[in-house]
Amino acid sequence: MTLFAEREGPGKHEPLAARLRPRTLDEYVGQEHIVGPGRLLRRAILADQLSSLILYGPPGTGKTTLAMVIAHSTRSHFETLNAVLAGVADLRRVTAEAAQRRQKQGQRTTLFVDEVHRWNKAQQDALLPWVENGTVILIGATTENPYFSVNRPLVSRSHIFQLLPLGEDDLRRVALRALADEERGYGKLKVDLRPEALDHLVDVANGDARGVLNSLELAVETTAPNAEGVIVVDLAVAEESIQRRAVLYDKEGDIHYDTISAFIKSLRGSDPDAAMYWLARMVYAGEDPLFILRRMLIFAGEDVGLADPNAIRVVEACAATFDRVGLPEGRFHLTEAALYLATAPKSNSAFAFFDALSVVEGERTANVPSHLKDESRDREGFGHGEGYLYPHAYRDHWVAQQYLPVGLQGRVFYQPGEQGYERGIAEEVTRRREAQLAAMMEGVGLASGEALTAGPRFGEHNRWLQRTISGVSEHLAATRDRLLSDLNLDRHSVALDLNAATGLLTWELLRRVPEGGVYALARDARAAEGLRQQAAALPELRRPVVLQGEARSLTDLLRAMGEPDLRFDAAVGRNALARVADKGAALGTIAAVLRPGAALRLAESVPQRGQRLYRLVDLSPLGQDLAERLVAAEESAYVPDGEPSLRWTANELLAWLAAAGFADLQLGWVEQTAELQASVELLERWFGEPGSKDELSYVGRLGGRLSAEDIVAVRQLFAARLLNQSVPWHTAVAFVSGRRP
Repeated sequence: MTLFAEREGPGKHEPLAARLRPRTLDEYVGQEHIVGPGRLLRRAILADQLSSLILYGPPGTGKTTLAMVIAHSTRSHFETLNAVLAGVADLRRVTAEAAQRRQKQGQRTTLFVDEVHRWNKAQQDALLPWVENGTVILIGATTENPYFSVNRPLVSRSHIFQLLPLGEDDLRRVALRALADEERGYGKLKVDLRPEALDHLVDVANGDARGVLNSLELAVETTAPNAEGVIVVDLAVAEESIQRRAVLYDKEGDIHYDTISAFIKSLRGSDPDAAMYWLARMVYAGEDPLFILRRMLIFAGEDVGLADPNAIRVVEACAATFDRVGLPEGRFHLTEAALYLATAPKSNSAFAFFDALSVVEGERTANVPSHLKDESRDREGFGHGEGYLYPHAYRDHWVAQQYLPVGLQGRVFYQPGEQGYERGIAEEVTRRREAQLAAMMEGVGLASGEALTAGPRFGEHNRWLQRTISGVSEHLAATRDRLLSDLNLDRHSVALDLNAATGLLTWELLRRVPEGGVYALARDARAAEGLRQQAAALPELRRPVVLQGEARSLTDLLRAMGEPDLRFDAAVGRNALARVADKGAALGTIAAVLRPGAALRLAESVPQRGQRLYRLVDLSPLGQDLAERLVAAEESAYVPDGEPSLRWTANELLAWLAAAGFADLQLGWVEQTAELQASVELLERWFGEPGSKDELSYVGRLGGRLSAEDIVAVRQLFAARLLNQSVPWHTAVAFVSGRRP
């Protein structure tokens, strides 16, 4: 029977962990970063639009369980193979049936390959054509880094999702669900799981849900009920059920390499405490001590080097002693070597060799200077060795002489460190180099001439994104880059563009979160439809989710689309508050749809510090009286009791952000001047029809202080002086950022 043969659930004879496998996304615990609201994978599962994917993570994190959830959710035919047991013959059978099913019934086939890294290159290659032509949709599960253990062509055609060890709260939910479930768990039994016992099971399981359930099963099944019929699982029972913490470790996989990397980096960082911790982790998990000693020998040369030449002797002595003593006493010698290296002065000057090697690899082979060649064979015929200065014949056994090929003279490879022993030789090395350089400039100690005679990912949609992103003006691109720089978005993040408009920020966000989701807020139907038409070039699941409305309506918009619990990892906006009357209320709504720790970044043009139209023309033709009244009328909109959409300041914006609950607030300014073409349409937008009652328009603001005749005169002056001319337009952009605590 295959893993997914019984879609209604496993039988009662199966272990508790198998019986309790979630069947739906709502039952699935943990991994919010890939299946939480708004994430790409969740949307793909719910829409039954999966493409090939690889699930990568430690045991017990839910890879197979997630595959089962997909099996229960998809309308496609679901097949499963275990790479340990199945071979190419099984794969051929599955793909042949999938091709026939596709041709005759038009039904897709989803193939789950558990432990896909167990297949060799030939077996993985046999799967590739069927994935490429769409006969099967691959779901691979692996505990090994797929970028090393899975063929690159398969990786390039799949989304990679990394599953993490479950948190303590997740493990508690798993255990408590097992006790409450009457059908698949122990809901029909009277089980008293004491809090301290649950804490022990969760703590020792080390992020492994299967470990918690296995321990709980052993505790319940082996404990007799008391006189009241209650199975009491106290701390003593829990400790008997799982006595030793399961340390996740594999001697050939990612954990092996990651742990030794952490150990070496702790030594390099001169942190003996961290070095002891990672050394203990490796020894506890059964790592080969000789491997650890080999790495410390390498470290002694690579990272300590000449700062302490004695380091390599100490590590070598510890290695030799360990070889004689063995475990368990040999742990003292492992510790001594690690502590010596962690506390030793550091120098990586040995990398001088690799700098020289790169020159050798990248440049034409230079001839050995004639005076450095072997003189014993060709001195008379070719002059080899002629001009060589014998250092022992000079004071201090040194003489200024060039030892590099002609084209490399003066090149420096070795950089002495400033720690330990090497600090003492740095001055002497520098002094001699200076002398050699002076000698070279004077032509001393150079090679004499030789006698020459003697008798060699992104797909199309990503290319579309790149073209779209690059097709904006320089100042808009600078605004976009400043808003999004150091935003620390993960590939699976869910981001919100608060004023999508032309998609300036939306398209860049899409490029940065390919496995997450981008929600684009458009103010009106025209902007929303424009975004949807632009996004039509992308695959459906890669398109942004376009919301139409105001920022203050965000919670209602999410509720209307069936995602009331969706929370964003970041929100960004350019002039997102420009037309918002109550900016404080809008920021409060934005804060409500952000998850704790999420960042908010805004670039807002501040009208109070921006361009005044009266500064664009010489007002003298209007006469002094009208010119003064025009200036006063325009400036009146920016005073404290003026037009609310224009009078606000950046400090007020920071206050609104603080009131909305944002922390770590920062403010920066960019003053920009761009050339603006004064077209008929632009003048019409400024002045509109004479006598306009729109108080938000320029002419509407003037109407309260100037007569209709005055406005006609001003309009005629602007048209005469500016129409079809390029004028400088100044804007002051406030870049504000905050974080939801």
